[in-house]
Amino acid sequence: MITPGLVDLHTHVGPGYWGIDPDPIAWHTGVTTWVDAGSAGAYTLSGLRRVADAAAVRVPALLNISAVGLAGRTGESRDLANCDVALAIDTIQANRDLIRGVKVRIDRETVGDNGVEPLRRGLAAASACDVPVMVHIGAAPPAVSSVLELLRPGDIVTHCASGIAAPLGDAASEAYERGVLFDIGHGSGGFAFDVAEGQLGAGLRAYTISTDLHARSLHGPVFDLPTTLMKLVAIGLPLPDAIDAATVHPARALGLPGGVIEVGAPADLAVFRVEEGSFEVVDAHRQVRHAPLRLINKATYVGGTLLPPRLPAPPPSWIPLTEAQRAALTRRDNDIRTLLSAPLVGAEDLAEQFPRSS
Repeated sequence: MITPGLVDLHTHVGPGYWGIDPDPIAWHTGVTTWVDAGSAGAYTLSGLRRVADAAAVRVPALLNISAVGLAGRTGESRDLANCDVALAIDTIQANRDLIRGVKVRIDRETVGDNGVEPLRRGLAAASACDVPVMVHIGAAPPAVSSVLELLRPGDIVTHCASGIAAPLGDAASEAYERGVLFDIGHGSGGFAFDVAEGQLGAGLRAYTISTDLHARSLHGPVFDLPTTLMKLVAIGLPLPDAIDAATVHPARALGLPGGVIEVGAPADLAVFRVEEGSFEVVDAHRQVRHAPLRLINKATYVGGTLLPPRLPAPPPSWIPLTEAQRAALTRRDNDIRTLLSAPLVGAEDLAEQFPRSS
């Protein structure tokens, strides 16, 4: 199966506590556009720009309303002095080539006693620059309903099927009906099968499927975007709809190039083998479902160029890993080293079928 290069609407590839290097993951997952969702604020955007400039993949960004960004695990909006609307507006206007929206995290650890005020400030900056807001929802306070009622058509609520803060009920339905976009944003705690099933049953289908891939979700429970897509397929979402939710829909949500295969679009392509069977998939809360298929990436092209295998760096010292995870990472590294020492099987045949752009 050949799809447009996958567009992951929620990742963390900028420098800081959560950041990961996209290229060593992109080449074997089909993800050609990695939207960095708030790793950088106005004070730290230059670091994210260096990452974006060096990456083989595309890295558009959502600017964190907190100028300090995600330098640490949490707490970036406890000091409202960091949530400077004028500074955010100036930063967006000066970096239109990179910034496509504003990111605000709203949960009790991040905002402290400030409630939804960081979101109000994010919305003010976004309105002035005519870009959407993505809001992260987490453990209350503030209540999810007080977040949803502020959002405008085209704004995005990520972790929409979280088992921690699940938008169901009147507030969720009203937000959905007025055009607020629901995004999966799996992450290390933001996706629960039973909540997602309830939303599907209520007609609240996620517009976009994203991973919230970062240093603490990369090695489980998320792993990658194709795996996340299969989790939605496992609960009844048709495969074509899942692909749309990770290609054309996120591209439209932020006005990004790509997400389609057509004349004039970037030559971003993902080539998958579709394997049928019964495959166990697990959410962020250890609930288990079985997917009827899985996607195995065979080649990823960005702008017509085949991405080569890349060996990832070791996980940073502050990321807790089990012994089983460490053993799995050692096996993976050995497999990639073997691949790097030999010609990539099938690469020449794929290149003939899908030649690089001139």
